[in-house]
Amino acid sequence: MTGKTVLIVDDEAPIREMIAVALEMADYHCLEACDAKEAHSLIIDHSPDLILLDWMLPGTSGIELARRLKKDEGTSEIPIIMLTAKTEEDNKIQGLEIGADDYITKPFSPRELVARLKAVLRRASPLGKESPITIEGLTLDPICHRVSSNDEALSMGPTEYNLLQFFMTHQDRVYTRTQLLDHVWGGNVYVEERTVDVHIRRLRKALGERHEHLVQTVRGAGYRFSTKAA
Repeated sequence: MTGKTVLIVDDEAPIREMIAVALEMADYHCLEACDAKEAHSLIIDHSPDLILLDWMLPGTSGIELARRLKKDEGTSEIPIIMLTAKTEEDNKIQGLEIGADDYITKPFSPRELVARLKAVLRRASPLGKESPITIEGLTLDPICHRVSSNDEALSMGPTEYNLLQFFMTHQDRVYTRTQLLDHVWGGNVYVEERTVDVHIRRLRKALGERHEHLVQTVRGAGYRFSTKAA
């Protein structure tokens, strides 16, 4: 497997199946959604590496979903390829102007789709998805799934790792407990807000005296990750 996850959003099951077969043969992992609501839940829960999004969807249109995703800081970096039967130049321009990374007109060949998808993924490697991040000697390597402090390995649980990865790729902004639950735990996971406090404590303990100050409590607001003094 490439390790890349692609979300296919199309209300026609045969098209989703055709795309999924082509992508799985190319070693991609596929998720499927038939409308914008289901797609948004999968995006929050699984953070796909790329979204194949049909323009015409029941209810909220694909173009409207793309616009919302690109405006949200938590999802704005996910590449989007629009799939549509619309061939007019104005429609293509509209899709690209709202932030879509590419535009494929139906019908298309599976080979063309895979080639265009690979090209978009090469251009768009979101911060923290592949490249190691180092801040004040603290390094998180997403490929190896390891955290180290000045080359000394740190031990932490999977939730603390995911929390740290989110913090290190979203520095200096304050996040409420609810926002952290959405971004790190997923929108469909129902846990109490105080769960965040428990994992923040565990994360600070894992980081140790050298780096625990980077995870800051903002009284009455939430938490932030910053190299600046609280």
